[in-house]
Amino acid sequence: MRVLVVTAVPAERDAVTRAFGGGSGVRRVPGGELHRAGPFDVTAGGVGPAAAAAATAFALAGAPAGEPYGLVVSAGIGGGFAPAAPVGSLVVADTIAAADLGAETPDGFVPVTGLGFGRDRFVPPAPLVREVAGATGAVRGTVLTVSTVTGSTSSAAALLTAHPGAVAEAMEGFGVAEAADRAGLPVLELRTVSNAVGPRDRDAWRIGEALAALTDAFGKTAPVVEGWIQR
Repeated sequence: MRVLVVTAVPAERDAVTRAFGGGSGVRRVPGGELHRAGPFDVTAGGVGPAAAAAATAFALAGAPAGEPYGLVVSAGIGGGFAPAAPVGSLVVADTIAAADLGAETPDGFVPVTGLGFGRDRFVPPAPLVREVAGATGAVRGTVLTVSTVTGSTSSAAALLTAHPGAVAEAMEGFGVAEAADRAGLPVLELRTVSNAVGPRDRDAWRIGEALAALTDAFGKTAPVVEGWIQR
């Protein structure tokens, strides 16, 4: 079995493949390309949950005969909630939650599940999450999927009130998880923290350092994941 890794942008995809010496080939799929790196196929699927879901679905549907996928991973950089996940840290999701999928009401935000339909979270396999955290030193917790990056103290506080276990936010995890679930596959989400969730200050972001940390994280994660899919 192989592992599909879905990132948002080429810089994240390349950070993952660098953990394997840069990859060993490229295969075209509808809407994109897959970079092969050991047992991993890595794609840059685009920014946001819709692009991530579409890219994941196309990649899964195009799996070569005899090489099925056993796991889907959403990976990249993201914002961390202080003090749980400071800049430079690694987080692994024990829950992948859609933070802004629902409705605004006079009494506040209501998640889509509160409206009586849909779902707003996926839960990765707990044993795999524990093993990855143990191998990498990652912080475990809820990773929120948002369509708009948080840019104020009040918005960050509101997210933590609604999701007390949140450690990070990103823009693709829920979309990847939705597509993986519909294909009957488990999902994992890994994020290295490039910035703090809260007031938007691009000068304080550490994107280069976060990408380097992502390469290091995948070097440590790969043996765990390979062992897990072979069980």
